[in-house]
Amino acid sequence: MNSLELKQACLQVKEASKFLGILDTKAKNKALQAIHDALLLHKDAILKANKQDMERADAVYNLSTSMKERLLLSDKKISDMALGVKQVMDLPDPVFQIIGEHTLSNGLEIIKETTPFGVIAMIYESRPNVTVDAAVLCIKSGNACILRGGKEAHYTNEILTIIMQKALESVQIPAQVVYSVLDSSRELIQDILHMRGIIDLVIPRGSKQLIQTVISDSIIPVIETGSGVCHTYIDKEADIEKAEAIIINAKVQKPSVCNAMETLLVHRHIAPLVIEKIFPLLKQHGVELRGDAQIASLYSSIKPATEEDWSTEYNDLILSIKIVDSVEEAVKHIIVYSTHHSECIVSENKDNVAFFMNHIDAACLYHNASTRFTDGFEFGFGAEIGISTQKLHVRGPMGLDSLVTYKYKVFGNGQVRK
Repeated sequence: MNSLELKQACLQVKEASKFLGILDTKAKNKALQAIHDALLLHKDAILKANKQDMERADAVYNLSTSMKERLLLSDKKISDMALGVKQVMDLPDPVFQIIGEHTLSNGLEIIKETTPFGVIAMIYESRPNVTVDAAVLCIKSGNACILRGGKEAHYTNEILTIIMQKALESVQIPAQVVYSVLDSSRELIQDILHMRGIIDLVIPRGSKQLIQTVISDSIIPVIETGSGVCHTYIDKEADIEKAEAIIINAKVQKPSVCNAMETLLVHRHIAPLVIEKIFPLLKQHGVELRGDAQIASLYSSIKPATEEDWSTEYNDLILSIKIVDSVEEAVKHIIVYSTHHSECIVSENKDNVAFFMNHIDAACLYHNASTRFTDGFEFGFGAEIGISTQKLHVRGPMGLDSLVTYKYKVFGNGQVRK
């Protein structure tokens, strides 16, 4: 595919977005029902395509274990995809909602109403479930979508797109509402990022390198879904049983995701207890521990941490550990290395908790709870298209209401400005 062919395809998506943007809830839910049914009907075809991608994962791309985990689909994962479509169907329609209205002294009635962005481009890596998640969330919010997944999921993304497009056509909605750029050329990403006037919003999901490239090169507004160098601080007044459960969950349950803990900060006073109670459990779960010189002096069975470790999102069973002397020192460390995603303090001291919460700039701050909760579904949003680490216009887990903007409708009776 060359640049001109891509532009022509994206113009078709833009045209289709005008049709989708004015559909009512019933019509959009009918489209989602068709997609749901089609995913279940074509499970075998999806698994066959995914097998092709998994065969290339080692032979061609030499993917890490965590990346292969993201790529691999199963019968259950496809059923979960379909269930996710159903859940989006059940969510309130975010379009045409009045979010403000007032009447001026001159009689003008002003209504503030939600409206779709138009065309949203998703640029992401490895996870083929994002192809379905992004498409259905965009459809429900009245947006057409341009999807550019990673080359490692080529065949899976291709079949998922075909299935969704045919489902849309079966309910008289243009197939171009969902369009995948399957050509892996990096130059085409640059073309996408310069289609201002055709594409209204770009959302990247993936590695820090991918996200920073999109932010740097795009002339279209971008929602930054940042990488997750998430910290957990164990305060000197922490409940060790709570700390144990939180640490194991945050690091071990699913290490390949952005809300997994990457750095553990431990107050010197409670460090011996953490080493005694929690380190053996981490080791049992296969976690590689990397620590600073102070933790090494207390626990010899640990690899030395480098400066790079403190800013690394491992997406793996690796944990960097640092001893601190106070909540203030913990906060200083987090401020330097945080990606503004999710940070946690485990403590029974209300003053220390308040200091932690008030001095750290992050999308989600936790007290005595795992960072793994940073998720649209877990937050009760029904689904998410990503986790924003920026400040405009959305932050944290992004549900349907993050995929609409608004416009003002002004009604008059012949008024003119004096």
